[in-house]
Amino acid sequence: MVETGDDAPDFTAPIANGDIEPFTLSEHLGESPIVLAFFPGAVTSVCTEEMCTFRDEMAQFNDVGATVYGLSVDTPFSLNEFRDQYDLQFGIVSDHAKEIIDAYDVEMDFADMGYYGVAKRSVFVVDADGEITYSWVSDDPGVEPDYEAVEAAAEEAAR
Repeated sequence: MVETGDDAPDFTAPIANGDIEPFTLSEHLGESPIVLAFFPGAVTSVCTEEMCTFRDEMAQFNDVGATVYGLSVDTPFSLNEFRDQYDLQFGIVSDHAKEIIDAYDVEMDFADMGYYGVAKRSVFVVDADGEITYSWVSDDPGVEPDYEAVEAAAEEAAR
């Protein structure tokens, strides 16, 4: 599993940001700290609450110069609809190929529902040099991250 102090695995995948464009993590390093918020599935209750909390806390992340990105295995088309429906002002990376959740070792299954290969709810803060300065991974998809801890980690990474 990727941990604090590791280099963030680089990736290129589609990002839903109103349009659908390629997004490469390494091309955005050096600009500001990056918060990668992995979630199991769009338009589910806890995932919606989590992404809306990031939306509502966006001013705090902007104040420290951090950029938030959601990540899910949903298609970029459904992620754009999700963004529109909940007025999410940040991009959401589509890991439909499930390569990013594999690289970050945050894959889980909902075997009882017959759904395999979704992201564990997890958050990584990546500093300008590409180092992971904060990591949180939950095996329980019903648990949300400690948003204040994420904000503090983003502020620390900005220094």
